[in-house]
Amino acid sequence: MKRQVFYSFHFDNDVMRVWQIRKMGAIEGNEPVAPNNWEQIKRSEYAVKKWIDDNMKYKSCVIVLVGSETASRKWVDYEIRKAWNEGKGLFGIYIHNLKDPITGTCRKGANPFDNVLMRNGQRLSSLVSCYDPNSWDAYNDIAKNLENWVEEAISTRENY
Repeated sequence: MKRQVFYSFHFDNDVMRVWQIRKMGAIEGNEPVAPNNWEQIKRSEYAVKKWIDDNMKYKSCVIVLVGSETASRKWVDYEIRKAWNEGKGLFGIYIHNLKDPITGTCRKGANPFDNVLMRNGQRLSSLVSCYDPNSWDAYNDIAKNLENWVEEAISTRENY
C-alpha cells in the first residue's frame, strides 16, 4: 500500500528539486498547485490556510523538503505545526544536493524542526528526523529510503 503524503517546501527556490522526488513514485504525494493558481491563492491568508488544510486532510505523513531557505518560510512552519498537532508522521529531507537544471545544487538550509518548541521546552527536532542524503548520489539515496522514512515517521508519531 502506498502511503498518502503531503510535501512541504519553499516553492520558489525548490520546486524543481521537489519534482524529482515526486517522480520517484515510491509514495503518493499531493499534487502541487499550478503557479498561476498559487498567485490567486496566496493573496489571502485564509485561502492559503484553506488550501493547506484541504490538501493535508487525509494524509498520513508530512515530508518537509528542506532547501536553503525552507526553515524561514511561514507556511512551512504552519504545515509542520499542523502535522504534529494532528498526530501525522513528520520528517524532513535535506534536498540541497539534488540538482536543479537551472541553478544546480544549493547551500544546506537550517533544520526547520529547530524552530518549534513543544510544551515541555524541547525542540521538535529532538523527536523528528531530518535526513541528509549522501552528497554524491542524493537522488538514489532518497529513492532507496523514502518509503522506510515514511513508515518510521508514522510509527514514531504513533508511539509518542
